[in-house]
Amino acid sequence: MAGKFFGSEVFGFLLAVVICISCPEYVSSAQREIGKGVTTNASATSSPGSGDNAIRSGIAVAVGPRPTPRTGPYFDLAASKNVTALLGKTAYLNCRVKNLGNKTLNIQISWVRHRDIHLLTVGRYTYTSDQRFRAIHLPHSEDWTLQIKYPQHRDSGIYECQISTTPHMSHFIHLNVVEPTTEIIGGPDLYIDRGSTINLTCVVLYSPEPPAYIFWNHNDAIISYDSPRGGVSVVTEKGETTTSFLLIQQARPSDSGTYQCNPSNAQSKSVVVHVLNGEYPAAMQRGGQAFAPTSPAHFFFLAVSLTITLS
Repeated sequence: MAGKFFGSEVFGFLLAVVICISCPEYVSSAQREIGKGVTTNASATSSPGSGDNAIRSGIAVAVGPRPTPRTGPYFDLAASKNVTALLGKTAYLNCRVKNLGNKTLNIQISWVRHRDIHLLTVGRYTYTSDQRFRAIHLPHSEDWTLQIKYPQHRDSGIYECQISTTPHMSHFIHLNVVEPTTEIIGGPDLYIDRGSTINLTCVVLYSPEPPAYIFWNHNDAIISYDSPRGGVSVVTEKGETTTSFLLIQQARPSDSGTYQCNPSNAQSKSVVVHVLNGEYPAAMQRGGQAFAPTSPAHFFFLAVSLTITLS
């Protein structure tokens, strides 16, 4: 009996030694298999569980972090630009505020004039005694507009659109009030030979938009391009600088007189045309300088004076 018991103890001891020796390697092997499963599960299909978490983790790394949406109001700069306005013509300064939502009860949009740090509007209300200024805002609109009627040169400058956050946010808009000017090239007097072509060129400068029309007058009467006189035409090129050409062929003495260029958005300009019938005027203006023709007698007296001076 004792021998059998001793044999059983020896067998049990040897079995325990074998299990303990092989156990760490078994655990290590199992860990490697699990590790392989984790790294490859990002591209493999598996049942829900730890493998599913590995797949979602792999996708997150591939896609990257999602952009954080704006949580507060901000200015739309593309719709809030500087303005060039025509003298006396209503100007509109627009300020577009995005992502304001239903916060208008707590956050206000204001307009401030920088020239004198004067508060002009708050929300839809106007806070200035100058009735030319007015706040415009339609319900559910993102646009907060400052209207200026009959703008003058002194209204030019910087205007601030302000959001009453903490701290407040500001966007600056520059208003430039311009007055278009009209010029007729070669004026104020033009001398034309009879039978040649009268070419009057009227230029409209500093206009934020081309004039809607340009009328030409001759001696206070509107020129008719379909008149029996014939040979009268006009060509107008519109752009940043608008130019109008009045062409009158086969000039005759009756074409002499005052010609006036009348743009729709600028002051008129006049020029006096003299059609010459072979005569030579006593004084002519060309290039802004007056000069008179020189006769042979003039040269004679000049030579005599020079001789006396040298002697």
